Amino acid sequence: MASKTHIILVTLLSILSLLAYNSVYAQLSPNFYATTCPNLRTLVQNAMRQAVTREARMGASILRLFFHDCFVNGCDASILLDDTATFTGEKNAQPNLNSTRGFKVIDTIKTRVEASCNATVSCADILALAAREGVVLVSLNAREMTALSGGHTIGQARCSLFRTRIYNETNIDSNFDTTRKANCPATGGDSNLAPLDSLTSTRFDNNYYKDLVARRGLLHSDQQLFNNGSQDAVVRTYSNNNAAFASDFAAAMVKMSNLSPLTRTNGEIRRNCKVVN
Repeated sequence: MASKTHIILVTLLSILSLLAYNSVYAQLSPNFYATTCPNLRTLVQNAMRQAVTREARMGASILRLFFHDCFVNGCDASILLDDTATFTGEKNAQPNLNSTRGFKVIDTIKTRVEASCNATVSCADILALAAREGVVLVSLNAREMTALSGGHTIGQARCSLFRTRIYNETNIDSNFDTTRKANCPATGGDSNLAPLDSLTSTRFDNNYYKDLVARRGLLHSDQQLFNNGSQDAVVRTYSNNNAAFASDFAAAMVKMSNLSPLTRTNGEIRRNCKVVN
């Protein structure tokens, strides 16, 4: 069963990762770069392996970068664009400012891909592939890989984002509350970090949902998923059933990847992901 689940998840993630910009047929295909850039996956894998080896948190950071890109007008890599005198983009918008990270990793991958396959692979596809490889690298094996655990199963959050939760809310475990306050004072320490998953913050698993059931959700928005509401039963199911969570999350990832991808002349293959050609 574990082996079958692993195969299904990897297949879905492969489909997700190639949001190919097809200027001829305007279609999405998981094999789009098979002939035009056959070393693409290897280039991305190697770069992501180096990045995650240097900092295990980077797998989560790249996945979050992909999420934030897709949820604003689709998966178009617009979050990678730098602001200019005449353009204000997503990179420094309030939800992303001093929060989204991993841009240099994407720049490194893009440079290597351009050297191998000039003006061929879109920045959106590079970001999606990097997110996929980040997930694989921190998942380790089929048993631990419960598919993508909502994005918050790995990574960390800044004190300024969860201070209100630990000081003002009551639906929180007292021991967890005390632990988090030790590193997040009522004033100051805004950039202090705490893991989003208190048990295994650098691995993909379903412990994030176990935290919610135990009232150990770090962010207000996290704990709202299990707070005597309509999603309590779903969260409890995921906390007890890896297979159910894996299936649902993989399907949601595929659906998200289809949010208005740019095709034909609606998009472009940026030579540098930080600027429009």
